[in-house]
Amino acid sequence: MDKAKIKVQDFLARVPLFNSMGPEELSRIALGTTELRVERGGQIFQRGDPCVGFHQVLYGQVKLSFTSVSGVEKVIELIGPGQSFGEALMFMGSPYIVSAQATEDTLLLHVSKPVIYREIHHDAEFACKMLAGLSQRMHSLMCDMESYALRSGTQRVAGYLLKELGEPGDTELTLPVTKAVLASRLNLTPEHFSRILADLSTQRLIAFKGRRINILNAEALRDHAGY
Repeated sequence: MDKAKIKVQDFLARVPLFNSMGPEELSRIALGTTELRVERGGQIFQRGDPCVGFHQVLYGQVKLSFTSVSGVEKVIELIGPGQSFGEALMFMGSPYIVSAQATEDTLLLHVSKPVIYREIHHDAEFACKMLAGLSQRMHSLMCDMESYALRSGTQRVAGYLLKELGEPGDTELTLPVTKAVLASRLNLTPEHFSRILADLSTQRLIAFKGRRINILNAEALRDHAGY
């Protein structure tokens, strides 16, 4: 598919939030939707900017993060194709509490708040889908909190590697971001993350070179993850 020729309505029709809508409804949504192309490393918004809608990722990846006054970054979430972000703050009428940056060349749609409010008042099913999406995001954040509080660094890394494997039986994966970014996402320092990878490699559970990971013993890795 030629990414440059994607029609807004065509993509919206494939997004679960909008896939039950007819052409007329999709056209209304599209009128309040802006296409946004961001190069790798480009900033989408900064913490404190006004939130006047939400973003949907078509392709690429977006990093949501905080940065402390001393310049230390904490990655909150990595958003990939088909995922969205910003809905909760849009409804709250609050400014962004995180910053968003593209970790690779990314195409997004920004759907404006007035369009969403109009459809919510018009379509109860659409409103329920919005609530379901927000609930899933909240559940994911609660799972992250549980992991940070109750699981060791090794358990978090092992669990992440197993989760990132594709089809059943796959044994290879490529980390989607740098090790430093991924370490922050797992609430680890880069040094601790590297030590865990080295330890798993010494135990011959994985082999790695750069961002390429080979799972050598998935069953033992699951034991390390606490599954």
